[in-house]
Amino acid sequence: MEGKRMQHASSRWPGRLAAMGLLAVIVASTSAMAAGGPPSTGLGQSWPSATDVSASPHWHVYVFERDGIRYIQINDLGGKVRAAFATSSGSFLGLPIGIDASRLATPQQPLPAPASTAAGEIVYQDASVKVLVVPQADGTTQVFTANGDCKDPIECSSRSD
Repeated sequence: MEGKRMQHASSRWPGRLAAMGLLAVIVASTSAMAAGGPPSTGLGQSWPSATDVSASPHWHVYVFERDGIRYIQINDLGGKVRAAFATSSGSFLGLPIGIDASRLATPQQPLPAPASTAAGEIVYQDASVKVLVVPQADGTTQVFTANGDCKDPIECSSRSD
């Protein structure tokens, strides 16, 4: 009886090893898939460990993602955080991050259009988001966010006073 129990127990080991190996592969592939997307930490940092996705040589733009919400941060060339916002399913929310946070316009939180937009440029664009940055004469920056299909981010996130 003792010998049968030992033989039976030893025949379980290959199955357990196979299950543990499968679990290790699943964990490794899940980690690899998560690593392939935008990072989930670093928001608010001057030089986050994230890829600079800016369409402009004058600005740094970083994208983060967590729980299905994307966070987009705009920094100047010196690394100062200027503004950041969250976006999901066409909705935008300005975040209280950056020295120009109060000058960030979204479709849900519009601001008056700036007096001059001559130096404004699109710094980030993908299928669902467009970001326009407009430096002001006083050294501040206005940031206009809009849905990706918007032709003019100022028009899509401004209100007239």
